[in-house]
Amino acid sequence: MSIWVDEETRVVYQGLTGSAGRYYGLLNRDYGTKVVAGVTPGKAGADVDGIPVYGSVAAALAEIDANASCVFVPATFVVKAVLEAAEAGISFIVVITEGVPMHDEAILFSRLRREFPGVRMLGPNCPGIISPGKCNIGITAGHIAKPGGPVGIVSRSGTLTYQALYELKEKGIGCTTCVGIGGDPVPGTNFIDTLAAFEADDETEAVMLIGEIGGSAEEEAAEFIAAEMSKPVVAYVAGLTAPPGKKMGHAGAIVSGGKGTAAAKVAAFEAAGVTIGRNPTEAGELMAELVATL
Repeated sequence: MSIWVDEETRVVYQGLTGSAGRYYGLLNRDYGTKVVAGVTPGKAGADVDGIPVYGSVAAALAEIDANASCVFVPATFVVKAVLEAAEAGISFIVVITEGVPMHDEAILFSRLRREFPGVRMLGPNCPGIISPGKCNIGITAGHIAKPGGPVGIVSRSGTLTYQALYELKEKGIGCTTCVGIGGDPVPGTNFIDTLAAFEADDETEAVMLIGEIGGSAEEEAAEFIAAEMSKPVVAYVAGLTAPPGKKMGHAGAIVSGGKGTAAAKVAAFEAAGVTIGRNPTEAGELMAELVATL
C-alpha cells in the first residue's frame, strides 16, 4: 500500500493561480494526481488549465469532493490558509511554503492538535509527499521515483529526499511512499509519526531515514525504532563533515552545547540497531543489500 496519499486522494491547491502553485499543481496533475480545485481569494470563477478556482476552501468543498490540500501561499498567510483548510474539512494538508516564522509554526502545531485532531499537516518548508505511480503532492520530480515498494522513505532534507529516491530507482528498488517532513524547528509531521505509519503499512518492508544536524528529532526517532519498529531501517545523517560552530542553512539545524551533532545522532541510531550509510550513495547501497534479503 502507501501511507496517507494514494490514487484516490483528491487535492485542492491553495495558491494555484500563483506562478509556483500553477507550475507544480499542473505538474502533479500530469503525474496522475487528482488535482480537483484551486483556491485564491478574489479569483473565484477563474480556472487554471481547466482546474476551477474558488475564493475559499469551504466554497470549493461545497461543489467538489476533496480530502487533501497543498499550500503554495506566501509565509504571511500560511496560518490562515492551513486553518481555513482544516475548518472546511480537509484532513491532510501539505505546506510547501518556506520562511514561515517558528512562532506561526508553533501556533499551527498546537491549534491543529487541540482543535482538529483528525487533521495531519506536513511541513511547512517541505518538498511534500509522493506515493509513486499513485499521487504526488508538492515539488518532488515524479520521474525519479520507482513505484512498487518495498521501501518507505522519510527525510528532513528536501534535496536528499530526491537523492534517496534516485539512488533506489537506479538500483531497481521501488518506494511505497516518500515523505519529506522538512527541516524547520516545529514540523507538523515528524519522524516518529512517519515511522509509525510505515510500521503499520503491510507493503512497506524497510525504511530509509534521512536526518541532519540540529535538534533532537533523530535521537527521538532512534528511541522509537528501538522500542516500536519491527522493520529494518537504513539511515544517513547529513552534516558529519560540518565544521564546529558553522551556521547551517536550515532553521532546524541548530547545534548547541554538544547536542544535535551528526556524530551524536549516528551513535543513537547505531545503538538502536539502525544501519548507517556515511553518504547518500552508501545508504542506497546498504538498502539494496537489505532488500535483497527480504
